[in-house]
Amino acid sequence: MTSVEKIRKLRRRQQRVRQRIFGTLARPRLNVFRSQSHIYAQLIDDTSGRTLAAASSLDERLRKSLKEGGTIEAAKAVGKLLADRAKAVKVEAVVFDRGGRLYHGRIKALAEASRESGLKF
Repeated sequence: MTSVEKIRKLRRRQQRVRQRIFGTLARPRLNVFRSQSHIYAQLIDDTSGRTLAAASSLDERLRKSLKEGGTIEAAKAVGKLLADRAKAVKVEAVVFDRGGRLYHGRIKALAEASRESGLKF
């Protein structure tokens, strides 16, 4: 399978997931994007199109303590940081958008760390 086909299939999965998931102010969408070297997460209110909170492995608070941004440990740290920032904007419950990826590895680690830090899925 070529990389073009992989990307096309990923985009189709992303669209399929987004048809069912919608974030509101009371329960925003927790969107996760992962690249080979980093992981990013943000809370999005789809009714107004605003990002309420965001965290990534590139964040200054995490960059000093992480050796690499593309590991499970980095994903756990990002999940914990995002949950803390969600509490700061008074968000307790979210809808999880895995971005067309399998719920496995770094995606799963981020979600579980967010849950342990107090976010409800």
